[in-house]
Amino acid sequence: MKLTLGLMWLLHWLPLPLLGRFGAAIGSLLFATLRSRRHIALTNLRLTMPELSEAERVDIARRHFQAYSRSVWERAILWWAPEARLKRLIQIEPNGVIPVAEMTSKPTILLCPHFVCLDVAGAAIAMEASASSMYVTQKNAAFDQVLRAGRARFKPVKLFTRQDGIKPILRALRDKLPYFMLPDMDFGEKDAEFVPFFGIQAATLTATARIAATTGAQVMPVIATFLPNYQGWRVKFYPVWDNYPGEDMVAATRRMNQFIEERVRESPAEYFWTHKRFKTRPNGEPSLYSKK
Repeated sequence: MKLTLGLMWLLHWLPLPLLGRFGAAIGSLLFATLRSRRHIALTNLRLTMPELSEAERVDIARRHFQAYSRSVWERAILWWAPEARLKRLIQIEPNGVIPVAEMTSKPTILLCPHFVCLDVAGAAIAMEASASSMYVTQKNAAFDQVLRAGRARFKPVKLFTRQDGIKPILRALRDKLPYFMLPDMDFGEKDAEFVPFFGIQAATLTATARIAATTGAQVMPVIATFLPNYQGWRVKFYPVWDNYPGEDMVAATRRMNQFIEERVRESPAEYFWTHKRFKTRPNGEPSLYSKK
């Protein structure tokens, strides 16, 4: 891992088009060799996009592996490149300005689904304002240290683990520290409801709605994607959701999944398809990922 980190540090000096193409080439190799992850991605795409041909789904899966690999190698720029270079490479939408005042004037949940460039959104905001986020401790200590340092190298950040529980998040929100929330992974039935995602019942955490209801936080979606032709990244801030979450936490969670689904359809190759999003099934339903 130290050799990999050393290589990443060296590669961050490359122009982004070269680094991006290098990452995409590695992704093509991974698509050819990681059979289990390829199976998961293709299973997800068959479930969510049955209207496509198998060749079209394979093409999306291949491009996803390329995009995911790119995002890993391009983190080198996020972690080590000068701030001025990052700002040149990150295009902020809709008006070129991060809405710092809006997201710090009251408790704010920054809803950031699992698109491969999500770390770009974090870096873009960290250059302008402090924030907080849930953090998964990495198994490799060297990588963990670099990852934490990279995410905290601009404005101060607070990183919580799942073991910390909900109280630090609530405190941060009440202190008007924006909270990055990644709400769209399958963590089992605990604190989750089965709501549709691409028409498939998916165990979905209700935490976004519950935390918003508890703290009075507004929900502002933010999604990062690649710009065309290896020119950088786009970070798009969406309007704060009106009347969210309302009285019905399940309906609010369904609304969240619908929004994410709409964004996935806009950039299908950049969503995190190698995660078993439909692993947890309602009682009595068989696994959707069994190889036949």
